[in-house]
Amino acid sequence: MRNGNYYDEGFGEAAGWSAFMAGALIGAGIALLFAPQPGSELRGLLRNYANRAKEDLVEKGQEAWDTAVERGKEYYNKGEEAVREAGRSAKEFAKQAQDVVREPGRSAL
Repeated sequence: MRNGNYYDEGFGEAAGWSAFMAGALIGAGIALLFAPQPGSELRGLLRNYANRAKEDLVEKGQEAWDTAVERGKEYYNKGEEAVREAGRSAKEFAKQAQDVVREPGRSAL
């Protein structure tokens, strides 16, 4: 998130849909409470809405987890490549330093 805003990081759409679904389910639940229905029917409807909300939450949580794992792998791979590149650069620098140190000794012979 340091290089962009919340939506650029890919979190905005999932968070927006989750908030929308939660709001819709809460609104529907409140509407049911004010609608004239027998208690058992009302409890059944509320149970159905709660189950749908739970399923939506689990699905969005799984999507967020999958995204986090995918990005973690990407960052790991980038870090691994950076370490390899640093190792190659260090080897090259060490070889150049050895060549510089050996050169005066060769010209003295």
